[in-house]
Amino acid sequence: MQVQAIGNIDEPSFIIKGQSEVYKSKAIERLKKVFHWHEPLEGVSRHFRESDLREIFEEHRGTAIVLDFDYYSCLVKCIIHQQLNLSFAHTLTERFVKTFGFQMEGAWFYPTPETTAQLQIEQLRAIQFSGRKAEYVIGLSEQIIQGHLNLDIMEKLSDQEVMDTLIKIRGIGRWTAENFLLFGLGRPNLFPKADIGIQNALKILYGLPQKPTQEEMESYSVKWAPYLSYASLYLWRSIEKRSEKK
Repeated sequence: MQVQAIGNIDEPSFIIKGQSEVYKSKAIERLKKVFHWHEPLEGVSRHFRESDLREIFEEHRGTAIVLDFDYYSCLVKCIIHQQLNLSFAHTLTERFVKTFGFQMEGAWFYPTPETTAQLQIEQLRAIQFSGRKAEYVIGLSEQIIQGHLNLDIMEKLSDQEVMDTLIKIRGIGRWTAENFLLFGLGRPNLFPKADIGIQNALKILYGLPQKPTQEEMESYSVKWAPYLSYASLYLWRSIEKRSEKK
């Protein structure tokens, strides 16, 4: 499917093109979820107009949560991004996809779990994965193909059930699970307090001498529920240019 935006923030409009009539309805439904077309942003914006984040929401008005293409690629990307600056995380992800993934009609796709499970740690280290990160990505893929982890049922589980399921997998902690809930499943009320980007954004927003504590972040975020995921997204956006320069 090809998606072209032809509208604007106030009147969004898109042209969708594709060649397969067989999967047309299913593909359009997936696109709606990926781009959050089913989630009007006016209610979210209204919620933050009287909050400490109002200026950030005005500056980045119209920014929606865009999901990853599928659950597996989202989890792999989250593992790759662990404890890396944004620039190198993107570089490493691109290397992984273009070295071991596949291309279809000009678009690159992550390798399948079956392909990744067959990789050797040395192959990933050759593109600058750490040994531990290589073990995590391969191990996750093995868990999937062996039937120990079923990503297809995640959509039906509660946030806590997803968390409890994922953190049993080696290499997946709370930060990774929360990012999967946000960018894989599109859950609306996620606020990864361990995320360095969010901590830095709050430090700048409130003029703090150092990064906020977990307790301070909890206090700041109380009034942002039930749209904590959007608070997270807009805080990330508020320091995007700073992150790109590093």
